[in-house]
Amino acid sequence: MSVWRQAGLNYINYSQIAARLVRQALKSDIRVEAQKRDESNVKFTQWKDGKPVTEKY
Repeated sequence: MSVWRQAGLNYINYSQIAARLVRQALKSDIRVEAQKRDESNVKFTQWKDGKPVTEKY
């Protein structure tokens, strides 16, 4: 069994942690550019009857 699985992580979490550590280990001039890749945006869309539900305000 993989060490990351024994630690209770899934592969996505493991790879995110590894990528963050590699970015932190880079030289300072390269690190700034790589840190931008550490951010992520997520958009959630609710679905009903096979179609996305839009919120009306």
